[in-house]
Amino acid sequence: MSQPVTTNPFIIMLINMTVVFLVLIALGVVINLIHYFDPTKPKAKPEEAPAPAPAPAVKAAPEPVKEEGLTPEVVAVIAAAVASFGYGPGAIKAIRPIDRNGWKQSGRAMGMDRTV
Repeated sequence: MSQPVTTNPFIIMLINMTVVFLVLIALGVVINLIHYFDPTKPKAKPEEAPAPAPAPAVKAAPEPVKEEGLTPEVVAVIAAAVASFGYGPGAIKAIRPIDRNGWKQSGRAMGMDRTV
């Protein structure tokens, strides 16, 4: 039987890492060659694009008037947050601002947490 070349684990590690990285580099070269010689890529014909016409001057739009209440986007975000806790759309009874009392907010958060 033949004797192993080395039993030093660091040399074995360096040899293995060198082989792995050489294979990865070779795969990268093959992938780049496939992208270069890709037969399914449509052939691009250089066409001269017509010069864009200058855009007419547009007057600045007046600022939108802020409406009271919540926008549909905010309602959708709140519904998604409630759904992420596992509740259905029927769990939302009302959306309104709450008082910023820390103890009440903590109790509400504990009520929403199902792990407690």
